[in-house]
Amino acid sequence: MPIRSFDELFAAADAESRRIPVAAAGGADPTVLQALATAESRGWVEPIVTGQADDIRRVADQLELDLTPFHIIEDDGTSAEAAVAAVRAGEARLLMKGQIATPALMKAVLDRENGLRTERTICQVVLMEILRDQRRFLLADTGVTIEPSFAQKEDILRSLVDVAHLLGLTSPRVAVMSASEKVSGALPDTEEAARLAQKAATGQYGDCNVQGPLSFDLAYSTDAGEKKQIEGDVTGAADAMLFPNLLSANLTVKALMYAADCRFGGVLWGAACPVIFMSRADTTETRLRSIALGLHSLKWDAG
Repeated sequence: MPIRSFDELFAAADAESRRIPVAAAGGADPTVLQALATAESRGWVEPIVTGQADDIRRVADQLELDLTPFHIIEDDGTSAEAAVAAVRAGEARLLMKGQIATPALMKAVLDRENGLRTERTICQVVLMEILRDQRRFLLADTGVTIEPSFAQKEDILRSLVDVAHLLGLTSPRVAVMSASEKVSGALPDTEEAARLAQKAATGQYGDCNVQGPLSFDLAYSTDAGEKKQIEGDVTGAADAMLFPNLLSANLTVKALMYAADCRFGGVLWGAACPVIFMSRADTTETRLRSIALGLHSLKWDAG
């Protein structure tokens, strides 16, 4: 059965019999420590945090949080490299972005000799749950590649399909997003969107139903499709949205996060392991949801 909410993701994590070691880069942050402590208390994880031990303990003391279950890896300002090294050494199975800037983390992840680079394009996949409408959909790439090439868009599309399959959707409906549903030379991304849809129809990206270009209203609302007379299996029913660039994706996801009644969490896909990845401004609850999504993402490796 498809997983249709974060409540179901939490239930799946609760049902697991073993704890997964997670290495958080930059542990001296209240939301990072609280989320990991909650995940540990639920039996999900073995928490590992990198950073200055004194800073981590000071934050924990302010929270009255017991660090006994935590393993602290002291570093000299190289928190990202230390956390990545823990994954490469087999001490952790998941990497988590803590109180650290995205460029610092990505530099460590993408390091050719000591990082977690693969042949796949790394992208952030966000799971968004709109409570008012009881809708759930994936968005990418919301955090990494600024202006993806067509080949990179293909990789991001494959990642969206992979995550959708992981959540139990056998043939996910993917909208390739743009500002217009019409193909136009004035909007080159619309031409690439149509090309992606054509290639998807031949099965090149796995079992999925891809339509594009589509504007957000057409991907989300059946009413918009009816009014604009735009038909298609994805119209008004997108399970996943592939954006043309980081600007459009990030603006959309941030607008939803702050203006809609929603729940969300995100992971990086395409590295050697899933990376629990959200903004440093996010709440403890969002970090916990991202941990649940990251833990579920490990199941993909099992086939």
